[in-house]
Amino acid sequence: MNFSSDNASGASPKVLEALIAANEGPATPYGADPWTAGAEIAVSNLFERDCAVFLVPTGTAANALALAALTPPWGTIFCHHDAHVMDDECGAPEFFTAGAKLVGLPGARGKIAPDMLRAALRAYPRGLVKQTQPAALSITQASESGTLYSIDEIAALADLAHASGVRVHMDGARFANAIVALGATPAQMTWKTGVDVLSFGASKNGTLFCEAVVFFDPARAIDFAYRRKRAGHTMSKGRYLGAQMGAYLADGHWLELATRANAMARRLARGLAGLPGARIPHGCEANEVFAILPRVAEAALKTAGARYYDWGVRGLEDVDSLSPDEIQLRLVSSFATTIEEVDAFIATAAGALA
Repeated sequence: MNFSSDNASGASPKVLEALIAANEGPATPYGADPWTAGAEIAVSNLFERDCAVFLVPTGTAANALALAALTPPWGTIFCHHDAHVMDDECGAPEFFTAGAKLVGLPGARGKIAPDMLRAALRAYPRGLVKQTQPAALSITQASESGTLYSIDEIAALADLAHASGVRVHMDGARFANAIVALGATPAQMTWKTGVDVLSFGASKNGTLFCEAVVFFDPARAIDFAYRRKRAGHTMSKGRYLGAQMGAYLADGHWLELATRANAMARRLARGLAGLPGARIPHGCEANEVFAILPRVAEAALKTAGARYYDWGVRGLEDVDSLSPDEIQLRLVSSFATTIEEVDAFIATAAGALA
């Protein structure tokens, strides 16, 4: 019953098979190999246009280097105040941008509203020498509250950003889960709505260690190869990244994996929502469930070996505020989550609340 993170899962067997196949014989290093070339073409085909694609081993590298490509050291990066780039990357965006300022914006259910962005842009007027200059907007899809921006919501934020000369980055650590949940195409959810650069996540959804930074205008990536190398994220045996991404995308495998993860989250949310005293404040939109349960359930779950995060009050609105005898859990399913695990978790909580 490990619902701590989708990072807790291993790799898809198809990805492992591809790695074993790529291990045979020599290959040109540093990404100049056929697996990497094939993966870059596959990503461009996925997004229905010629993209500049750079594979990296971690999501932190993808986010920080992508933002560095958009933001000068004197730039401002707007993001949600709970965003991963703000809270969970140990200052990597600030480091790789050589000092750009992250400005966290409030927003219900983990999302930035257009009014909040509009106010922030007014507060950081361009040309005022004593302030950092507006440079980038980073949105997370799915958000840190497990919610999704609709296509129209992404477009509205991108229009506001572009009107102020601000470029748009999407942290797509759970991009596949969002695509499946919205029924959108990758192109619709990115460049067609105004996203300039995507951190295309795969590690949470079936690869071992593989992410891609995708520039929808290759001209914006003119120096990115140097940034990646200088940051220490150009792998000498780059074929192992290319093999992972190629297998991940082949025949829609990435969508199969995300579909399974989302289905397990929905099952978990439905089961917990029916328990006495339980609440699901954000619903279940992708593969994360935020559940408010009476604290009496916690001891039983821990005794049974369940793994999850105590999420405190993060992401909650006033109407969902916790009482002293309640706890908010973050529960994340993956492609490897089983029905038996989900049902055991629900049954354990139900037994404690009976």
